[in-house]
Amino acid sequence: MLKDERALVEAARQDAEAFIQLYHAYMPRIYRYFSFRLQDRQRAEDLTAAVFERALKGLHTFRPEKGSFAAWLFGIARNALSDAYRRLERRGETVSLEEAAPLAAREKTPEERLLRREQMARLESCLTALPEREQQIIALKFGAGFTNRRIAEVMGLSETNVGTILYRTVRKLKERLLEMEEL
Repeated sequence: MLKDERALVEAARQDAEAFIQLYHAYMPRIYRYFSFRLQDRQRAEDLTAAVFERALKGLHTFRPEKGSFAAWLFGIARNALSDAYRRLERRGETVSLEEAAPLAAREKTPEERLLRREQMARLESCLTALPEREQQIIALKFGAGFTNRRIAEVMGLSETNVGTILYRTVRKLKERLLEMEEL
């Protein structure tokens, strides 16, 4: 959370420079959230831009007494992601983890790349089999780097509930991945 976030949001309603500060503070997390969920750099960039465009246009609707700016912003992001998934489904497109840009610093051998693609395909299969709420929580935790408290705020859950869901979901993912490796 930004220091003096509430004052910065109030200033952003009148001053573009203040909104730019909010953008710089939250853009990396919004982008990582989309990257984690979509595994498509271009779509993640497009959705990130759309979120901040919606936020700027709708800044007058933000009410600090209802929650933090980050929670409001990630609410916009979650809605944008849902809309994007619906558009992809209508066009018959799928989102694949294999489309993600390699993150390794060194060039991998063909065998390493094949093994990594197989691991990512198994992980994608396990993640997409999760209920939507669990997928959202995993994306906020590992994609956006949110704390359990911030996830609770964004999702409208208790912090304890988020921790329990994360624990169970990660355990479930590990079990499914192990089962898949044994086959």
